[in-house]
Parts: sequence; C-alpha cells; structure tokens
Amino acid sequence: MPPSTCLRSFSRLSIDASAPRLRPQVAFFTTSAARNATAPKRKGMTAAPKKGVKSLNTKKGKKAAAADTGKRPAQGERKALRKRIVLSNNNALEVSSLTNLSKENVLSEQNEGKVMGLPEEEVVDALRAVDAFKPTQGWGLFRRPAVLMRKEAIQVAKLLKEVEESRAGQHKKTIRRILSGERMSGKSTLLLQGLSMGFLRDWFVINLPEAQEIVNAHTEYAPLPDSNPIQYTQDTYTANLLQQIQKSNGGFLTATKLSTTPTLPIPLQPKATLNELVALGITNPEASWPVFVALWNELSQPGRPPIMLAVDGLSHVMRNSEYLSAEVKPIHAHDLTIIRHFIDHLSGQKQLPNGGLVLAATSKSNSPTSAALDFCIEVAEARQKTPDNVPQWNPYKKVDARVMEVLKDLNSDSKDFDVIQVGGLTKEEARAIMEYYAESGLLRHTVNEGFVSEKWSLAGMGNIGELERASVRLRI
Repeated sequence: MPPSTCLRSFSRLSIDASAPRLRPQVAFFTTSAARNATAPKRKGMTAAPKKGVKSLNTKKGKKAAAADTGKRPAQGERKALRKRIVLSNNNALEVSSLTNLSKENVLSEQNEGKVMGLPEEEVVDALRAVDAFKPTQGWGLFRRPAVLMRKEAIQVAKLLKEVEESRAGQHKKTIRRILSGERMSGKSTLLLQGLSMGFLRDWFVINLPEAQEIVNAHTEYAPLPDSNPIQYTQDTYTANLLQQIQKSNGGFLTATKLSTTPTLPIPLQPKATLNELVALGITNPEASWPVFVALWNELSQPGRPPIMLAVDGLSHVMRNSEYLSAEVKPIHAHDLTIIRHFIDHLSGQKQLPNGGLVLAATSKSNSPTSAALDFCIEVAEARQKTPDNVPQWNPYKKVDARVMEVLKDLNSDSKDFDVIQVGGLTKEEARAIMEYYAESGLLRHTVNEGFVSEKWSLAGMGNIGELERASVRLRI
C-alpha cells in the first residue's frame, strides 16, 4: 500500500545534518517560536537593581562612594568650639597709648570717651571664670581686651561710688538697675564693664552669665525639702556656680574664715575657710544649695565686702520655665532657688546687708516675649524722658502677675530701682573707638570728621555693634 499524503509531506521536510544551518532549529508544532526562544545576551548588559537598592554603575567611569573614615567629634566638642572665647590676636598691632583700668581710676569720670585696657591677671582671668565674655563679641580681633568708657559706663561707675560712700554710714545702699536697649547696642559689654569695676574695687561678684541655661530644663532638678510653696533646686548648676565663684573670688575666700556654724548635710572641719566651704559644695553637688546658703550668710555678716549680683538675659527668668512639676504643670522660673534668690534682691524684697549693686541686662537677639517686663521698662524709660506722658497698661493684654509684682518699683519714683537705657554712641565716642581700630591695624583709613560721620550714620546713629561691622568687619 503506497504511503499516504501526510507521510510523503513529512519525508520532504527532513533536513540533511551536513547542510549548513541558516536559522535556529525550533521545535515542530509551535506557532510562537520567538516567545519560547532564549533571548541572546548582549555584552556589557547587567541586571536592573532591585527596587529600593542604591547602586552606582561603575562600568561607565563612576567611582564607588568612599567609606567614611573620619573621626567623629567627641561628646561636647562641638559645643566647646561654638562657645570658644579668643581674647587676643598676635597679628593685631599693640596700642602703645592704651591705659589700663586700675582700682584708683576705674570710677573716675575723666575716663569718659576713652578706650581703656583690662588688666590681664586681675580682671581678665576673673571675667573669663564667670563667663562674662561672649563668643559673638569681637575680642579676638585685637591684641588684648579693651573697653570704651561710654557715658553709660560712667553711670555704672557712679553707682558703685554711691554704694561705697553709703558704707561709711549706717544705711548701706542696695541699688538695682536694668540695662535695656536695641540689639547690638552693647548691653552685655556694659554688664562686663560693671563686673570689671566690681573686681577692681574688691567687691564680691556673683554672675549668672546666661539666664536661659537655668530655665531651659537642661539640668537636673529636685523639690527643696520643707519649702512652702514648693521650690526646686538645681544641684549641678549650683555646683558649677560655686566653682565660678571660687575662681573669681578666690583671694577673699582663702583669706576669710567661717564666723558662723552652718548646718550642712556633710560635716565641715571647724575654723575652716570660706574656700573650703565652697570646695565642699563643688565636690558634693547634692550639698551645693546648702553650701550656697551658708556662703551667703557669711557674706551678710558685718565687715564683709559689698556684693555685685549680675544676670544676662533677664526676660528668660520672667516667665514659666521648661521644667515640669509632679502634676505635669510648668514651673515658674521664680520657683527655682537660684532665680528666686536673684529676684528677691532685684525686686527689693531683700536688701544686701553690706550694700551692693544688682545689674540685669536684657537681650534683643535671644529673648522670649515678656509683656510685663517690656511694659515696666517702657514706663521707666518714659518717666526719664517725659514724666507727664507715661504709657498706660492695656487691660485686655495678658500679663504675668508675679513679674508685675517683682517690677512694681519701676513704675514708681524709686531712685534705687531704675533703667539704664543703652543707646547709640556720640560722635566723640565713635571717633575714640574708631581711632582704636586704626591703631590696632584693623581700620586702614584716615579717621577724620567726614569718615566718622559717614560710619556713624551707617551704624544707625552710633549703634556700636553696627559701627564695628561698618568699619572693621566689612566682609559681614
């Protein structure tokens, strides 16, 4: 039987093995040969990265990311660098005509309008110990620290002289002043000048350099036992404050012995010096507040030197702090023991037994809003200029009653509590400071009347911070 047509068709499709293959061999009975065939690989092709995986195509000339081999800064190193204080510049010229402040001439009114140097060993070290220098001030531009004795500085000098004269009588004065003014007007520098006068006149100086650091909840706190209403101590901050007091007033503390028997949680040897008392609070922070109270009682004894209390950034302590009570309610700054001690003397509720000066500086660059403080300062400044036109309080504005109670004497005619308005420099004062810039090699221009008037006008009628920018820090 002859083969069927189908078999005959299959025999014709047979391919000779020796013949060259012109196309890829595929399986029969497949209608989609290209879909099943393996895709040819091209040279240089790589698989796509998985989703979410970052990769670099190193075959197109891009280098892989280098590993981080740098050393990370130690704990607190960045903060120390940010707050580093440089007080000298060897590249600046030495001003041969610069006269130092001394115990004899620091309160003289003849210094008005002059640039005076700060003694290195007597004052500069003590000011550094109490953190009176600020990183934003231009101390590192000059050969050595010096200050301009502007008219406001002479006002502070008169206050110190008034306190010292009152010590000869029975009534020892406690004078209180708030330094206010525009931004970069020199309030912190004026506060530093007041501290310098206190150190040179052998006063006992206590300075709170940054009020914000006391109320920003960055240090531990605890309720003070048996306090009503409840007050809160800050042991670590108080121990650091005692250390500042020891470094800045070490001569008096070492030469003075205890005249009372303080009650302390840690025993102290009899007939110890005040320096040993302070050292006890430094080494034992849990006893720092009782040690501070004992030290203050010693300073209140008859025959002790006058005291200067100073704080910078007053508005931070005229509101609620960042601390929380056990009921998860904000703690008012006046309930912190260190702040309470300062506020009692600023308000006049407590007097300095041996006389003294309480200085508080406001801040415009870093200050929270305190409506009560702003209003009381506005009233005090208006009373100095136009006594018949005193602003009235807006009854619809929210006010902190505790702050108003502290500053109520500013609204009266009390001469012991007032405001020193730190304004712009006069043209004579501006010329004096610009001549000092030129002698230091920082100002390469002839300091004449036209040049002084130009820079004085550009600085906003003598703002000392803007004047320094316009004449010295031209790149800023």
